[in-house]
Amino acid sequence: MSNSTGSSNKTNVPEAREAMNKFKYEVANEIGVPLKQGYNGDLTSAQNGYVGGYMVKKMIEAQEKQMAGK
Repeated sequence: MSNSTGSSNKTNVPEAREAMNKFKYEVANEIGVPLKQGYNGDLTSAQNGYVGGYMVKKMIEAQEKQMAGK
């Protein structure tokens, strides 16, 4: 499936785009992935996947805490 914009990364809530970007760089820094602004073609797919996976893990943890009233 082709995407005319060249990117499939869409933020469902546009107002959250900046916060999600900041979160991505915080997570990358936390796990030691040298993510930088702009081109990151020097990173492996495993490194990029680890950042995305860890972001999801942290978001699920935050939601679980919120649902538990903590």
